[in-house]
Amino acid sequence: MAMTVEIKDNKLFIEIDLEEPTPSSSGKTLVVASTHGNTVTTALVNGKPVVIGLNAYIKR
Repeated sequence: MAMTVEIKDNKLFIEIDLEEPTPSSSGKTLVVASTHGNTVTTALVNGKPVVIGLNAYIKR
């Protein structure tokens, strides 16, 4: 999983690679992008790193 994060004009931009759709743990959706938990980024707010937990999915 490759993810880039940038803050520009007070907006958070997240770019993450799409994956081959795979069933979620419940089997109700197909995951197409995920950080697989929380990920500390290089983006800073008030001098502290932004942590992102992201799941993108499609319904079956």
